Amino acid sequence: INHFPWTRAAAHTLRLKTQEYVAFTSRFISYINIPCYFRECCQPDWISFNPKGLEVDLQQRLFGQHLASRIILKAVNWFINNDNTKKPLVLSLHGPTGTGKSFVSKMIAQNLYKEGMDSKFVHLLLSTFHFRHVSQIETYRSQLQQWIKGNVSNCERSMFIFDEMDNMPPGLIDSIKPYLDYHHKVDGVSYRKAIFIFLSNAGGQHIVQTALEFWKAGRDREEIKLCDLESALSLSELNDKSSGLWHSSLIEEHLVDFFVPFLPLEHKHVVQCVLAAMEDDGLKPDTSVADQMAGDFIDFPKPERLFSSHGCMKIDSKLPYYV
Repeated sequence: INHFPWTRAAAHTLRLKTQEYVAFTSRFISYINIPCYFRECCQPDWISFNPKGLEVDLQQRLFGQHLASRIILKAVNWFINNDNTKKPLVLSLHGPTGTGKSFVSKMIAQNLYKEGMDSKFVHLLLSTFHFRHVSQIETYRSQLQQWIKGNVSNCERSMFIFDEMDNMPPGLIDSIKPYLDYHHKVDGVSYRKAIFIFLSNAGGQHIVQTALEFWKAGRDREEIKLCDLESALSLSELNDKSSGLWHSSLIEEHLVDFFVPFLPLEHKHVVQCVLAAMEDDGLKPDTSVADQMAGDFIDFPKPERLFSSHGCMKIDSKLPYYV
């Protein structure tokens, strides 16, 4: 029996199938982009907004900040889900020390980037570290412009956090104004998907005074509305000579989308912070310990002793002395 014709046909079929498989495999490998499987890239696998996660974090981990929680959630939700944004999102977070400004920035990063704050697309700048020499402001201007342009060119969904804005040399932040404005592109680069967050203690005294007045009037702090604070915050930044936004065109031309106030923390809020810290450390939450710590933290203004002058900032370092 002669099987040769069948064998030759089978070999031809096998060769065709092999070629098809190789072609398919090549297309598949190209499609999934092997380098981005192992390494962070500016792609949906690495950058994907989790709105429910942000909402839960704000509700369960941020204490005493009804205004900030609502504004941040709505602003970020709208911006990320809007495919036709006209400018980057610019948020200016204000309030006393330890009230949650940096914490909220971290929450946004964790619910947008797979790597959270460790993402190479999240950039933190500290004024007292990166811009500490006022005499070098012109050098800083050029470096800041080129640095932001380079990072946004690399990934349009970049996030920039400017901490200690109240210590930034006045006028420096205006160097990036073109990137925050209503432009389709600047020098060939679109900044409309980027996020800029400014953190500042400026305006803190006004926020504290407003909260104190509500308390003295017997009104609940949750009655404080954004309109009670926002215009005063923008003016305090504009007129504060020590602020990085002093006489800034970003304010004068309304390029800051939201001035977000963070209220001073009362006894009950510090208790919540302590209980959360104990849980994070694997300890059994103890309300008596939390109450004792909160009592030691509440120290101003005199004689009312209503708020914590450093919010919840020192809880992690002081907790071991109470447990």
